[in-house]
Amino acid sequence: MYDAVLAETISITGHGGDRIEAYSARPLTPGPIGSVVVIHHMPGYDAPTKEITRRFAAEGYAAVCPNLYSREAPGADPDDAAAAARAAGGVPDERLVGDVAGAAAYLRGLPSSNQKVGTIGYCSGGRQSFLAACSLDLEAAVDCYGAFVTGRPPEGFPLQIEPLAHLTPDLSCPLLGLFGAEDQHPSPADTAALEEELKKHGKEYEFHTYEGAGHAFFAVDRPSYRPQIAVEAWGRVLDFFGRNLAG
Repeated sequence: MYDAVLAETISITGHGGDRIEAYSARPLTPGPIGSVVVIHHMPGYDAPTKEITRRFAAEGYAAVCPNLYSREAPGADPDDAAAAARAAGGVPDERLVGDVAGAAAYLRGLPSSNQKVGTIGYCSGGRQSFLAACSLDLEAAVDCYGAFVTGRPPEGFPLQIEPLAHLTPDLSCPLLGLFGAEDQHPSPADTAALEEELKKHGKEYEFHTYEGAGHAFFAVDRPSYRPQIAVEAWGRVLDFFGRNLAG
């Protein structure tokens, strides 16, 4: 089997016509193949997120991770860029949608594309994956422990964000949610509230909450990492994208 993969830093057209940095990984096959926009966590556009992007390429998808902090801190170390973004109140929702739209357009423009695009996001990116799926025409979306889709941030929280549950009627695609039972943001009550909204509006969704896991259980470089749970959750992600993006 031919399994060569090309991974590289590129630039794409994001919100407002801005050129922003992005990380691309794709199999060197003629296709047609599905595509994934990877939305990084609040700590930023870092090495573990790029590893996730390459994983999707190895699994047969073209993947792009836009650097959502390109404007605040172009070329900066991920920790410094994340600090700059926090100080600015985070990524505005409108801008996020524009940047994801630009990444999706780039992926659909590849010769190997089957025109099916999904999103996956982690931490703040999980909330943003839901936002993108309610704002754009997508084929699949994965929310990995995205906080404040329902419920408001606590006092003093650095990001200036609002809940998104009111957008549920506009959800354009099936949604997979992966959560930790010991997480506080989102808590099991928060995810239950979102599930009620999805049911009320007749949306296709699949939620899994893992006992023994808190926030960021996918993060291989953090104490919160739960290897066995992450392996099982990866399997669910690949099965979900296989059903909705392949072919």
